[in-house]
Amino acid sequence: MSNNSPLDAGTLRQRLAQGETTVGTFVGMASSTAAEVCAAAGADWILLDLEHGAGSEDALRDSILAAGAYGVPTVVRVESGERIRIGRVLDQGAAGVMVPRLDKPDQVVDAITHLAYPPRGDRGVATYNRSCRWGMDRSVLLAEEQATLGVIQIETLAALDAVDEIAAQDGVDVLFVGPLDLSFALGVPLQFDSPVFTAALGRVLEAAHQHGKTAGILAANAGLAAGYVELGFRFVAIGSDSTLLAAALSEAFATARPEQDQ
Repeated sequence: MSNNSPLDAGTLRQRLAQGETTVGTFVGMASSTAAEVCAAAGADWILLDLEHGAGSEDALRDSILAAGAYGVPTVVRVESGERIRIGRVLDQGAAGVMVPRLDKPDQVVDAITHLAYPPRGDRGVATYNRSCRWGMDRSVLLAEEQATLGVIQIETLAALDAVDEIAAQDGVDVLFVGPLDLSFALGVPLQFDSPVFTAALGRVLEAAHQHGKTAGILAANAGLAAGYVELGFRFVAIGSDSTLLAAALSEAFATARPEQDQ
């Protein structure tokens, strides 16, 4: 493979397997320019969100190239764990896939099966796509080790109860806490300092540690992200393109405006 390729070729998965802490952000504005800005700012990865983001699969085409031009891989949160959804984003050149709303280990097994080509998985075999450099690099079809990062969200009570079994599955690389969904599921909505919520984080961290996997989480800001890294999370997202933009502009506008007379 050419050194100039925008493809990750398994590097992100290897970095996490070696214990490295990585930090990125969600990209939901369906803008390749936003993806490029996030990559240029120094993200270790960007996570393009098809579940809650503004765009569809069309957003992948240019965003993966824009981030890849800076050597930054793109992970994609798909809408569901269906084979077609996962296969399409992998063919576009995604370095990894995040799958939401899986509750049981057997659902996880089904989803991660779609990450690999036969005989290890059931990913559709085709070469006229970006992941195979448009037919010029077929080595990925026969690779002995999975290159795609498998990220499974822990955001429901059922997933939390099964987190140890989920972590034990081959192909699951990251257990990613969806803090909003999980806090609501636990009955402590938005209470991220609640003992119930912090105990849940401990369970995810322990499962990841026991099975040699990575724990990940979304943090609203840099301060929270630093705290999560200190706890042991190594795949940490800081906000999203839209939330970071909104926060920065809100602060700038408030600072620039003169105080109003009381």
